[in-house]
Amino acid sequence: MSPASVRPQPRQMLKRLRDVMAGPGSAQERLEQVVTVIAADMVAEVCSVYIRRAGELLELFATEGLNPEAVHRTRLRIGEGLVGDIAAHARPLALADAQAHPQFAYRPETGEEVYASLMGVPILRSGKVLGVLAVQNRTRRQYTEEEAEHLETIAMVLAELVATGELIKPAEMLSTEGNAMLPSRLEGVKINGGLAIGQAVLHQRQVVIRRVVAEDAEEELLRFRTALAGMQSAIARMIDAVDSDIDAGEHRDILESYRMFAEDRGWIGRIAEAIRTGLTAEAAVQKVQNDTRARMNQITDPYLRERLLDLDDLAMRLLQHLSGEPDLLVDLPPNDVVLIARSMGPAELLDYDRASLRALLLEEGSVTSHVAIVARALDIPVIGRVSGIVARVESGDQIVVDGDNGLVMVRPGEDVLEHFAAAMGARKQQKAGYAALRDLPARTKDGVDVGLLLNAGMLADLTHVEETGAAGIGLYRTEIPFMIRSAYPDMQSQVEIYARALERAGDRPVVFRTLDVGGDKRLPYFSYDDDENPAMGWRAMRISIDRPAMLRQQLRAMIRAAAGRPLSVMFPMVAEVAEIDVARAVLDMEMTREAAAGRPLPQPLSVGVMIEVPSLYWQLDQVLRRVDFLSVGSNDLLQFFFASDRGSPLLADRYDCLAPAMLCFLRGIVEKADAAGKPITVCGEMAGRPLDAMALLALGFRRLSMNPAGIGPVKSMVRSLDLAQAQEYILTLLHQPDHSLRRKLRSFAKDYGVIL
Repeated sequence: MSPASVRPQPRQMLKRLRDVMAGPGSAQERLEQVVTVIAADMVAEVCSVYIRRAGELLELFATEGLNPEAVHRTRLRIGEGLVGDIAAHARPLALADAQAHPQFAYRPETGEEVYASLMGVPILRSGKVLGVLAVQNRTRRQYTEEEAEHLETIAMVLAELVATGELIKPAEMLSTEGNAMLPSRLEGVKINGGLAIGQAVLHQRQVVIRRVVAEDAEEELLRFRTALAGMQSAIARMIDAVDSDIDAGEHRDILESYRMFAEDRGWIGRIAEAIRTGLTAEAAVQKVQNDTRARMNQITDPYLRERLLDLDDLAMRLLQHLSGEPDLLVDLPPNDVVLIARSMGPAELLDYDRASLRALLLEEGSVTSHVAIVARALDIPVIGRVSGIVARVESGDQIVVDGDNGLVMVRPGEDVLEHFAAAMGARKQQKAGYAALRDLPARTKDGVDVGLLLNAGMLADLTHVEETGAAGIGLYRTEIPFMIRSAYPDMQSQVEIYARALERAGDRPVVFRTLDVGGDKRLPYFSYDDDENPAMGWRAMRISIDRPAMLRQQLRAMIRAAAGRPLSVMFPMVAEVAEIDVARAVLDMEMTREAAAGRPLPQPLSVGVMIEVPSLYWQLDQVLRRVDFLSVGSNDLLQFFFASDRGSPLLADRYDCLAPAMLCFLRGIVEKADAAGKPITVCGEMAGRPLDAMALLALGFRRLSMNPAGIGPVKSMVRSLDLAQAQEYILTLLHQPDHSLRRKLRSFAKDYGVIL
C-alpha cells in the first residue's frame, strides 16, 4: 500500500492504542509499542515521540525507524528544528521536503537524513504543550489534512499517557525559574485602574479526562447533547442574574455574544464529528478546542483573540457539565481576594462571588478584552500582560495591586503593606475630594470656563457622566460595538446603540465618531490586505470612502437615532479636504433621503473632523469653511508628527507631547480655529493628564475630552490655575530647543500652587 492511498480509520486505531496503553509493561515499554502501531497505521517509516522537560527542552522518548540509541540522547530546545518549531507554536506542520525547510535541524545520531517528508503535531493537554508526535517517510509525501487531523487525535491519547506522570514526573516538566517564597515585583499593562490588597486565588479550573476512547459513539453523542443543553441553560440564567445586578451596558452585548458562541452550529458540529471518530465526549471537546487554539494561536488581532478566550471558557464549561460537576459559582474565601489567571472569558469572572473580589491579574488581556469590560462594570482593578504570574504565585499569597501604574507586588513586606494601605486611604480621601468637585464649575482662578467631557465607546461608560459631572461626551467611539460582535450590526442594532447613548446623556452633547477601524482595530467579518504600516494604512475614513455603503448605513442610523434631537458627527483620520467633501456628500444624501421619507431630522446637525494627520494643518482654512467643529486626536497626531510608532517599546518614551515643536503645532491649530469662530476639543490622552491639560489650556484650548478617571484630577488642576500666568509663561518656552518642557512646566505648577 502506498502512503498516498492511506485513509485513516480513527475508531479502529483508537481502540488499538487503548489496548496497548492498558496492557502490561512499564510506561516506557508501552510508549515504544505505541510508536510502532502509529507508524504502521500511518504507513510511515518513522514515528517518534518527543516529551517536554524543564528548561524548555524536548527529549526523544521513543521512536520506530530512527536509531534506537538516539532515544533519551537527542534533545532540542523549544523553537529549534522542525520539532521545536511545532512545540513553540503549538500547531501542526506537514512538509513534503522537510530538509529544505530553513528550520530543519540535523541530528546525526538519529539517522534521519534518509527521510524526506515529515508531519508533526503538538501533544496538548489543557492548552499546554507536553511534547511532539512526528511521522516521517523516505519519499516526498504530500500529507493530507485528514491525515493531520488523525495524528492530532492520536496525540490526544498520548497526552493522557504523558500526564499520568509514569513517563516523566510532572515536576520535571515545570520551569525552575524563580523562588516562590521570596517577595517579588511584577509589571503589566493597566486595564482598569485602582488599588487593592488581598490574597491570591488562582483561576485554574480543570477537568481531568479519564477516558479518551469511547465504547459506544451513540451513547457519547447523547451525553454530549444533554451536557450542551445544561450548559446553555446555565449561561442564560447567569446572564439574567447579571442584568438584575449591574446597570445595563456594553457588557450585556458581550455576554449575549458569548451566548451565541455556545449555540454555534459549527462548533457543536465539529465536536459531534469528533465523537463519531471514536472519542469520548470529553476528549472530543478537548480535541476541537486544541484544533481551534492551534489555528488561532498566532493571531494578534485583539477581537479574534477574544473569540479564542470565549471558546476556551465554553469548552471548560462544557467539560464540567459532562463531568457532572458544573460548579458554576466558585466560592471564595471571605477575605479580600485577588484573582489570578492566564486568561479568562467574560463569563468566567461572573462565576466568582463579587463581594469578595478586589482585583484581577492576567498573563494575557488588553483594555478592549471582554473580561476587562465586564471587570470595569464590576468596578475592580485589572492588570494584564503580567508575565509569568501564574507560575510565580501560590494561592493564599499576599498581593498588592497598583492598577493605576500596572504594578503587582507578591508577598510584600510589612513596610510595603503599611505604605500601600496608607496610599489607599489617601486615594479614598482624594476620590472623595474629586467627588465634592462634581457640581462645581471647571473654572480657573481668573474666571475662565473650561469644558470637561468624556471619551466613551460603550454604553456602560455613559454612567460616568453623572458621577463625574462631565459636560458631555466629546468622543463616542462607534467602532467598539462593531468589534465585539460576530457579524456586522444591522441598521436597527445601530439605531438602538446611538439612541441609547443619546438618551443616557440627557441634555448633554454627544459627539459620534464614525467608524475608525483598520490598523489594530480589525472587524472579524471584514477582509483586509496586510499593510506594512497598518496605523498609516487602509483604516478609518479611507475605508469609509472606499466602502460608502458602510458609511451611508452608519450615518442613516445616527440620523434616525437622533429623531429630531441635536446630532454631532465627526469623521476620523482625515488627510485632505477632498475626503471631507466626499463624507459630507454622503451625509447630505442621507439627510435628503430621510427627509423624503418623512422622518424627523436632527436639530441641529453639527459636522466635525479629527485632526490626526499633520497634512490637514496646511489646509485648515479650507477645512474650517466646511465644518462646524474640530477635534484633535493627540494620540495618532503625536505618532505621525514624530514618525514614531506608539506601539513600539523602543520608542514609547522617546518623544514627548510637551516638546516645543508639538506645542507650537497645537498652538497654530487653536489660533486658526479661534479666528474662524469654530470650537475645538482635544480628545487624546493629553487631555486627561493634569500637567498636559494645563499646557493645552495655556495654548488656548478650552474643551478637553478624557476618560472618566481624568475628570476629577483635571478639574482640580483647572480650579487651582491662574490661566493668564500659565499663558504668559508657556509662550516664552515655545521656541526653546528643549527635548521636552515637562520639567519646566511642573516647576511652574509647583511654584504657583497648581494642583497636579
